[in-house]
Amino acid sequence: MENPEYLIGGVVGLVSVLSIFVFLPWIILNFISKMRSNKGLSEGDERMLEDLWRSARTMERRIETLERLIEPEQSSMRGRAADRERGEIN
Repeated sequence: MENPEYLIGGVVGLVSVLSIFVFLPWIILNFISKMRSNKGLSEGDERMLEDLWRSARTMERRIETLERLIEPEQSSMRGRAADRERGEIN
């Protein structure tokens, strides 16, 4: 009958060799192949990206409109503040 410690050491050695030379490369190669296959955007992702772009463009137009509407008010308020600083009464 063999020594049980020798048998356990052999099993541990076999498992470690299989882990290093078989399982680990298989996991790494599987991960790399999955990444390569998922390189592009899916149709749903493309639609979502296009919707986000449209929303951003709409928001940009609204902000530009608000800035144009607010700008004359700010310049007239600046003028009034400058008049007050000079001591003129409105």
